[in-house]
Amino acid sequence: MAESTVVKTSADQLDERLIANASDPLGILRAFWARLKGGDLGSLPVVFGLVVISIVFYVKEPVFLSSRNLVTITQFAAPVGIIALGIVLVLLLGEIDLSVGSVSGASAAVMAVQIVNSGRPVIVGIIAGILVGVVVGLVYAFLYTKLGVPSFVFSLAGLLAFQGVLLYVLGSDGTINLPSDSWLLDFARFKFLTGAASYVLVVLIGLAFLASRLLSQRSRTRAELSAPSTVSILVKAALLTGGLAYLTYYLNIGRGWSYLWLFFAALVVAMDFALRRTRWGRHVFAVGGNEEAARRSGIKVTRIYLSVFVGCSTLAAVGGILGAAQLTSVSQATGTTDTNLTAIAAAVIGGTSLFGGRGSAYSAMLGILVLVSISSGLNLIGVDSSVRFMVTGGVLLLAVAIDSVSRRARSSSGRG
Repeated sequence: MAESTVVKTSADQLDERLIANASDPLGILRAFWARLKGGDLGSLPVVFGLVVISIVFYVKEPVFLSSRNLVTITQFAAPVGIIALGIVLVLLLGEIDLSVGSVSGASAAVMAVQIVNSGRPVIVGIIAGILVGVVVGLVYAFLYTKLGVPSFVFSLAGLLAFQGVLLYVLGSDGTINLPSDSWLLDFARFKFLTGAASYVLVVLIGLAFLASRLLSQRSRTRAELSAPSTVSILVKAALLTGGLAYLTYYLNIGRGWSYLWLFFAALVVAMDFALRRTRWGRHVFAVGGNEEAARRSGIKVTRIYLSVFVGCSTLAAVGGILGAAQLTSVSQATGTTDTNLTAIAAAVIGGTSLFGGRGSAYSAMLGILVLVSISSGLNLIGVDSSVRFMVTGGVLLLAVAIDSVSRRARSSSGRG
């Protein structure tokens, strides 16, 4: 009973209100308005931002919404998006990791040295690179839970230290080119899902969505809770399948869905399931919302921090390896440019709160799409890269401001 009290949020209550009014259109609007007044904006601001960005750049340069450019945006968004997915985890606990870029670069360097210099199989190099992320996460968890070092401090130290590790591992070579015939490069650059297989995937996604919602409906009905009607579930599944089918058709005009983007999307879906449907995920939100209350309810807080820090660093390693494969090489600049801040900005812009306890795995996907879309659009219209950094900074500031305002609104409604 104590645990359910900890993890219950106002957003959950508002979602139940939406479900209860599912058969009444006016009821849905009233519940949605109550949700906005309560400060629970969800993904609405970033979705609205994506629409505005698309319209503005399409007016300036219609090529922006071409099939080829959309495929390019998704493909190049994936590696940093995977890193941002790890940032979402630590932000849910109200912590931060400033070293994900450096960790991704060091992991990629270890992978490259194993494959090229030591002549080991690609899979061995990948495992070695990922192990770097795992070890870093374990060290971070020890520093935080046992020594009480703030995450800002040890991750800032890691940012500098792992840049040094990158330089040390690369040695005098400076740059290591990955084998052009490697299946890893093929996966990251040249593999696309097109034709009948892409539509089969769409149908499977629609069926999976339908099955999950029907199971959720049955479980809520058995628990004597309000549940959406079968008709509304069928309509949502049909809309999702139809929308994905059209998007797939449009992208297939170009190269289709890249394997790299599909891998990123699969990670997002898996993380979303883990956060929303498992005990571990509920505990992550509980610790991020109120650590002391979570501890008193019997949650193993130390284990949650351990799993989150390891998860963040491991995802940083995976993103770094795939990013290196996409660029076909590892250099002294790998992970040390704007990778760090882009990943953090993507998580925040996507809707994950800096104050902990609120966010979604989809924040990483939406946020990185916003940032890469801005970069792509500005490049298409010939704007200098300096403007891109200024625009990105402005968007990040706006996202944090919205988060702060919505947080105050939630606090006010809670007191009310």
